[in-house]
Amino acid sequence: MRVATTSDEVVHTARRIAADLLAPLAEEVDRTAAWPVTGLRALQAAGLGGLVVPADAGGHGLGLEALARVCEELGRACSSTAICFGMHCVGAAVIASKATDDQRRRYLEPIALGEHLTTLALSEPGTGSHFYLPQAKLTKRSAETYFVDGVKSFVTNGGHADSYVISTGASHDGAPPGQFSCFIMPRQAPGLSWEGSWQGWGMRGNSAIRATMVHLEVPRRDLLGTEGDETWYVFNVVAPFFIVAMAGTYLGIVAAALDEARHHLLHRVHEHSGRTLAQNPILQHRFGELWAHVERTRCLVLEASRKGEAGADDALAALCSAKAEVAECADRVTAECMTLMGGLGYGENSRIHRLYRDARAAHVMSPTTDMLRTWTGRAVLGLPLLGE
Repeated sequence: MRVATTSDEVVHTARRIAADLLAPLAEEVDRTAAWPVTGLRALQAAGLGGLVVPADAGGHGLGLEALARVCEELGRACSSTAICFGMHCVGAAVIASKATDDQRRRYLEPIALGEHLTTLALSEPGTGSHFYLPQAKLTKRSAETYFVDGVKSFVTNGGHADSYVISTGASHDGAPPGQFSCFIMPRQAPGLSWEGSWQGWGMRGNSAIRATMVHLEVPRRDLLGTEGDETWYVFNVVAPFFIVAMAGTYLGIVAAALDEARHHLLHRVHEHSGRTLAQNPILQHRFGELWAHVERTRCLVLEASRKGEAGADDALAALCSAKAEVAECADRVTAECMTLMGGLGYGENSRIHRLYRDARAAHVMSPTTDMLRTWTGRAVLGLPLLGE
């Protein structure tokens, strides 16, 4: 059931769920590497599953800025829940972008009702961060059916989502470069199997596991757009929504780290002086610098989101820079906050310790920071994104 219709309302709902449910469970999710089912179901029940689903399919019809703000609220409380929810929204946006009436009925409407969770399955073992070059093989079996053979790695929500947006190679030999396709893959599809368990250093509740597809039968009605549309989806929908969801999540992590450091400085008292650490001018200076770093990064993320929604000429450069800047900010600020908190922060079971581990993933989640810096430069210079 949808309970909110504006960006501010969905952010308020996300903040309430994050404080009441996600935060109390975050330590357990991290310690046990458990997929955050309770938090995700609560978000769906509150109507947030349809955040980016068009209003005519029962969703909120909101875009990048709302996604960034909601993911920040969730990331403050539980980064694993935030990234799992963010990936669901990216998958929903991909489906919605060119959905047929049948796909709207079978996928978007249940997503909006909180009855269906989706996600992406693009990464592959052999292509690394080049998620836009799928090697999974697509074979046309008949006019209405395809076979897919291949492996997808680091599938967030793997084995738990109800459907997966997958990318495949061309269905015929000799197709030109970039002729790839996207499909919606049901969780129970014949020929699909899940392998291993996710044991990450951080983001431990993601269930980012491997999917193996052996003659996976996919009906034509689950083709997104037309054959060869994969590159369009990747750079017009996947990249913007993924970048913003991740940027919002890591903003939440770094904001939580700043809160932890602030609380420590305000309440830690040196017995020999009776003064709090917050009264130390050097620590005031350092904390003020960290606050400014977070605030200017947040401004970039929100402005990039607005540019992406408006289709501004420099939207691509802004979006690429947003995730890269968030990664730099999260890496530096969580480490500095740990330093400000001294030995108490360095303790293995401290919250800041968990936040620091989660923040490190920002650089390596594709598109990686180095890749984004290159894309930004090429976009600003007016060069093709994937040129040599």
